[in-house]
Amino acid sequence: MTDLIPRLDAHLRPAADPVRAAAQAKYMRDQFPFLGLAAPTLQRLERAALAGLPPPTEDDLRAVAPALWQRDEREYQYVACSYLARHVGVPGPGFLDVVRTLVTTKSWWDTVDPLATRVAGGLVRRHPELAAEMDKWARDDNMWVVRVAILHQLHYGAATDTDRLFGYCRAQAGHRDFFVRKAIGWALRQYARTDPEAVRAFLAENRARLSALSIREAAKHL
Repeated sequence: MTDLIPRLDAHLRPAADPVRAAAQAKYMRDQFPFLGLAAPTLQRLERAALAGLPPPTEDDLRAVAPALWQRDEREYQYVACSYLARHVGVPGPGFLDVVRTLVTTKSWWDTVDPLATRVAGGLVRRHPELAAEMDKWARDDNMWVVRVAILHQLHYGAATDTDRLFGYCRAQAGHRDFFVRKAIGWALRQYARTDPEAVRAFLAENRARLSALSIREAAKHL
């Protein structure tokens, strides 16, 4: 797997668009430099770069993801997120420590959300004992770790552990940060597709403690 990153360099860098890169960086509040690749272009180039490589082992994932995270351009972190999501069935429960490191490094919603919904969520689904770790994350001092806990069940549908979903939302209802309040609303809105009555009841019971943003997001389609 040592040639994965050189392959990515060979495909991504020649397609760089400085004008688009400047606009992307501005959209992300100039926190990260970009190559300037549109999402469909990045996906196509990623597929081409990875074509023919053998499936990764857990050790490969442990090496590749942090290495991509060290690259300056944000597209490399996007590739890391999609690569981990594609192979989330490979690692064991201990890989959650790697996910936490990624979540708390170069943190912003564009990487935290796929790590939450596709990677952490996939790991917890495959290794149910990790739900206890999510209980800890839901009360963490780091707002991005809290966001992951709230969002990790986003795609679980009827398999959602509602005690945990509602418990996390209730515990962080008064959180001061926009991204946690938004996550609460998003998680509730998504679960409302499965059980709208349960979400209505939760909102009615907790209206006084939830932020207006969380309520507005949760109730969008109710």
